[in-house]
Amino acid sequence: MQSPCLKEATQGCLHGCCPSPFLGVPETEETVSKPRSTSSSCRHKFAVTTTSSFFPNTQFTNHESLPSLQESFTHFIKSYPEYLETAQVDQIRTQEYYHLSLSNHICLDYIGIGLFSHSQFQNQYSSTTPIASTSSPPPQYTDFPFFGISHKSVNLKLQLLHGGEGSELESSIKKKIMDFLNISENDYSMVLTANRSSAFRLVAESYPFQSSRKLLTVYDYESDAVEAMVSTSEKRGARVMSAEFTWPRLRIHSEKLGKMIVRKRKKKTNRGLFVFPLQSRVTGTSYSYQWMSMAQENGWHILLDACALGPKDVGSFGLSLIRPDFLVCSFYKVFGENPTGFGCLFVKKSTVPILECSTSTGIVSLVPPNKLFCLPEDSSGTDTELEQATGSRNQERELRKSSSFSGRMSVQSIRTGRHTKVEASQMHESEVKAEQEGPKDSENSIQPVQEQATQSENRSSEIECRAMDHMNSLGLMLISNRARFLINWLIIAMTKLQHPNADEMIPLIQIYGPRIKFSRGPALAFNVYDWRGEKVEPVLVQKLADRSNISLSYGFLHNISFPDKYEQERGRVSERIKTGEKVRVGSKRTKSDYVNVVTVALGFLTNFEDIYRLWAFVAQFLDADFVEKERWRYTALNQKTVEV
Repeated sequence: MQSPCLKEATQGCLHGCCPSPFLGVPETEETVSKPRSTSSSCRHKFAVTTTSSFFPNTQFTNHESLPSLQESFTHFIKSYPEYLETAQVDQIRTQEYYHLSLSNHICLDYIGIGLFSHSQFQNQYSSTTPIASTSSPPPQYTDFPFFGISHKSVNLKLQLLHGGEGSELESSIKKKIMDFLNISENDYSMVLTANRSSAFRLVAESYPFQSSRKLLTVYDYESDAVEAMVSTSEKRGARVMSAEFTWPRLRIHSEKLGKMIVRKRKKKTNRGLFVFPLQSRVTGTSYSYQWMSMAQENGWHILLDACALGPKDVGSFGLSLIRPDFLVCSFYKVFGENPTGFGCLFVKKSTVPILECSTSTGIVSLVPPNKLFCLPEDSSGTDTELEQATGSRNQERELRKSSSFSGRMSVQSIRTGRHTKVEASQMHESEVKAEQEGPKDSENSIQPVQEQATQSENRSSEIECRAMDHMNSLGLMLISNRARFLINWLIIAMTKLQHPNADEMIPLIQIYGPRIKFSRGPALAFNVYDWRGEKVEPVLVQKLADRSNISLSYGFLHNISFPDKYEQERGRVSERIKTGEKVRVGSKRTKSDYVNVVTVALGFLTNFEDIYRLWAFVAQFLDADFVEKERWRYTALNQKTVEV
């Protein structure tokens, strides 16, 4: 994986003095103290500048006392003048993602890489939708213009060795993805999966745990994908271990992880599978490449979870040195509108022979639009399973039963905060009439659609992934710097919110993980506390945010190690899972402390107004009666009350 981003990535941070945080530079807290280098000096200067520049000696105790958006932005630019160099992102947002402004909707609830832009989505839909005899407008959203997804049950190892290229459209998209991630087809084989969880499960079902018995994961939060891998691996005889994270900054407990990685004996055998994310998608903590290097030196196979990385981070210099055995990432279709998509599993070709043969579900194929008309009644349709979706399979099954044109039916994921609901796009009235009039009339009425499909097939191999093109044009440093400015300002702003109190100021917000830091990711975990010091349930915060047109999420921090001096705080912030109690994401094995948190994820299109509006929303909790006022307001409007 020779990186064209090498020159750009090594140029540095704000003024070219700091290398990219993803180039294998170890975190300062995990290494022996050394004289401060130019790189560390630059990082230190960034932290000092950020801490001292915004709201010095100021605490906000009333949401009405916050500075205006314009005043805040002016101060933001004064402290981060380099932010103006990212104006190209705002131009792309205005031209290609105008729906974000029209809907006044702020999307801070999922992280990853998109395929298409909203403008492209709408233009493609207009050019491929057949004209119906009805005067009613076509549905606003549909998956039709791009592709459908067909699930299949196959042997992963055989698929990697002899799976073929698939359709022209699938081959084209695969090539674009590998080019985007800077992964060589000579070194890696690739399969598409239904989602991130499916990719993790596929590896667990095929990895030789009988000879390499250990599974070691490094996650400070609970994940459906990791739990699926753990459950499958345990059934196949794996010994599961997890890294621990020290309170309160949730840094890796280096001593414990090092002991788990390093061989105790000199005998060189494969120890097992080391599953490692370079960044926490919940707390934004970045981890050093050196952990993967250490694991490889001690006989571990490496699975790199790249799903939480920024748009161009995967192609940075570090991967060309580490060359993991497995790499998992995921793509959504259109930001802010349709988070459905698929996962990608890359397997190093030299690793494929060690895999065991196991027929698995979870591998998918991309179906060109014209082929959707030919799908059989029992086809998996065009939907993509989301990790966050609940109960969608039964809904989809009922939707398919209700339509005799199941191949034409488009299943759409509609965003409602973190949760999703599945709807089917309705057939045009002319199509329903054609079915009623019999085969001859039906054939005649569908023919224009077939002509459109033929045109679509001719274009299928030339499909444009405009979102990836935009990120390629922006580059690693511009995207990373923009996110760095925004997330660090948000952290400062959040910590300035304090409850008024005669004796002491009680913070409104508690942040988990790194605070002001150059090399943190664009994700944030926090909780809101009321004036009595009691936590406001994250699900309630999420629901109230959703009603303010802000999409947040919530998650569960775990594998937390509390030093003795934090024992009192441990009782205040954490909860203990009872024996036999199911954890929220289905885990039955965790018997340790966990913390339920609100989560925020900044995408490459996030702008200052987005994070300012989030800050202004959270500040409303400074009003002791804010929650009760919201309950009353929605009840008065004959709407359902906010339920937790």
